[in-house]
Amino acid sequence: MKLVFATNNPHKLSELKTMLPKEIELLSLSDINCHEELPETQNTLEGNAMQKASFVYQNYGYNCFADDTGLEIEALNNQPGVYSARYAGLHCSADDNIKKVLQQLHAENNRFANFKTIIALIIDGQENYFEGVCSGKITLAKNGKQGFGYDPVFKPDGFEKTFAEMSKKEKGAISHRGKATKKLVQYLKIISCQKLF
Repeated sequence: MKLVFATNNPHKLSELKTMLPKEIELLSLSDINCHEELPETQNTLEGNAMQKASFVYQNYGYNCFADDTGLEIEALNNQPGVYSARYAGLHCSADDNIKKVLQQLHAENNRFANFKTIIALIIDGQENYFEGVCSGKITLAKNGKQGFGYDPVFKPDGFEKTFAEMSKKEKGAISHRGKATKKLVQYLKIISCQKLF
């Protein structure tokens, strides 16, 4: 089965390739010659994920899925949420976002946070959503060199390492994206079996 992952983030693409079964051929946007910026103007994770998947499905004709992820920090009223990628401004870096979060939590004891991923899938016009949540805490400082985004400051519950200190396999087994992807894969296996009979 060929599926397009509608993302321009090479880290996400690499992470997902390690999670999907071999019978699913994962195509990138560049594989289908889609070099334009995908629309992401909704105010929910679900809306953004489906907007990106719909854009590829409608304009390129491929079955497709897209994700949107938000970091929800309890002490910040669940911000940055849907604005996680651009929390420090429109053209900010991941370091800029981390710096802003750490500054805002400087005098805060409550560092509880959730990472949430929503995957929107379109196959032959049928839409489905898959959610994954990972709970943890925001650390006092950055730790680790792996991963991307807020990974250096997010320590999942039950672990002494941040996401950025974990291998892709370790992170994938417990992460928000890993959990949402497992639900996606289970669904794709069912669809694959149905098409065989």
